[in-house]
Amino acid sequence: MARKHATQDGTLVRLLLGVGTPAIGSPGPESEQEAWDHVRPAVDKLKTFYKYSTSIESCLPQILQTLCIGDVNKNLERHQGLARILCQLLDFVFEFDSLKMKTPQIQNDFSYYRRCLSRGKLSNEVDLKSAMNEDELANHVSMFYAYPTPMLKTVTEVTTQFVGQHRVRRSVSECLATLAGVCYHTVNNSKKKPNQRAETTAFCLRVMVISIIIYDHIEPQGAFNKSSPINIKNSVKAIHTFGNATDTPNLISALRFNTKHLNDATTPKTIKTLIATTA
Repeated sequence: MARKHATQDGTLVRLLLGVGTPAIGSPGPESEQEAWDHVRPAVDKLKTFYKYSTSIESCLPQILQTLCIGDVNKNLERHQGLARILCQLLDFVFEFDSLKMKTPQIQNDFSYYRRCLSRGKLSNEVDLKSAMNEDELANHVSMFYAYPTPMLKTVTEVTTQFVGQHRVRRSVSECLATLAGVCYHTVNNSKKKPNQRAETTAFCLRVMVISIIIYDHIEPQGAFNKSSPINIKNSVKAIHTFGNATDTPNLISALRFNTKHLNDATTPKTIKTLIATTA
């Protein structure tokens, strides 16, 4: 559902890479109007993704409620469609944040838009109340895009809050570890399945990495210690063996910079070295 909403057929790529305010070589009313006309639809796209992130705050707990309350393995087997939706959401998180970090004009567009708001540009087009509401929304959107990985931050915080409210850390951790494990085995067994699509392999690697990152945030001991059910060494090897040229550097960097416990004293030095030297 998440992937269909925003990434199918490259829609996300076109939306994100389609922003960018034209430079104003000769400041004046005409050039400023041209820039404003260009930035408005770009900002509308940015607001759409922000609002989508707020919808995650309501839908993700419902998914976790179904999959993680009770017997996790039975829930995953019984609700395979819902598990697939969760995987699509995690895949979307990785793809969105990767593109966001490669698109610095997002902040440029929104900064220009906010400057226009402060000069009362929007209030000339709509009533004052709407302009004030728009300014408040702009503050929230600006804070959202200020983070390097805003979607991952949203999903991690929502999951952490769900764990705290329902006291189901072990069940949620088991669910994430299971997803990571299934994705790893699907990828690792691809050599036995010559007809497996490259898109399927890439999808599984992205879901595996995001599952590991969230697991590492909610588990006190993290994902890298020896007692973790996730085999980090094999996971990293799978990324390099089966990953594509586009995703592989981003996947390794995500493990290096977005996890919480990689640099803990309990993390084996071999794992630290493996991730540090391959990022």
